[in-house]
Amino acid sequence: MWTRAELKQRAKSVLRYNYWKAFLIGLVISFASGGGGSGGGGSSSRYATDFPRTTDTGTITVVIIMSLLFLLFFLALRILLGYPLEVGGQRYFVKSAEDKDNKKCFSFAFEGQNYNGIVPTMLLRGVFTFLWTLLLIIPGIVKSYAYSMVPYILGDNPNIGAKRAIELSNEMTYGHKFDMFVLDLSFIGWYLLGALAIGIGVLFVFPYEYATKAELYLALRQIALEHNMCTYEELLLDRPDGDGQDGPYY
Repeated sequence: MWTRAELKQRAKSVLRYNYWKAFLIGLVISFASGGGGSGGGGSSSRYATDFPRTTDTGTITVVIIMSLLFLLFFLALRILLGYPLEVGGQRYFVKSAEDKDNKKCFSFAFEGQNYNGIVPTMLLRGVFTFLWTLLLIIPGIVKSYAYSMVPYILGDNPNIGAKRAIELSNEMTYGHKFDMFVLDLSFIGWYLLGALAIGIGVLFVFPYEYATKAELYLALRQIALEHNMCTYEELLLDRPDGDGQDGPYY
């Protein structure tokens, strides 16, 4: 069974040799997945109060239409560009953790057949998570953890199929969600420290978190392989010689 201390120690060992490249990849993942954005709703009420009472209806209509167009544009950007960038970035961290070739991970995600497998699968994952969140916040959070391994699975096999990727992610995370939640909580202190540096410091936490999550995927993947939830062939993995490289997780 994996532990937080073990995952983090392994992540630190990997980052010791490629931190700055991991830093740049982490930035790409963060912004591609929307993690780099921040909201600020405190000023909206003031503008609402000062809005002229005699505003022309046509102006309001134009503003609404333009807002919808911008929303659709950024949504399309997230789907068509963000999804493959996210998968490619997570593949980089997994390959680095395995001490394998981590080059061309982004181009891998944009290759024709791979791209066609990644985008619909990630979109379906997003739709499912959104629908669960509409029910209640807690089920949405639980399902976000259940589907969290999908980008990593696609990094191994982009053409595994949307249904199978989501199903396998559910199986991999079964019984581990609370520990995964606690793992996320363990990064809060680092992000608070980073926020003290005018917010810029949080950027330097990204590679540490993503490297740790890659180690988590390798741990859950090995458990899945050992318990016949999936096969090496299904994930396009080479069968290890001897007792394999992931033995330390047991």
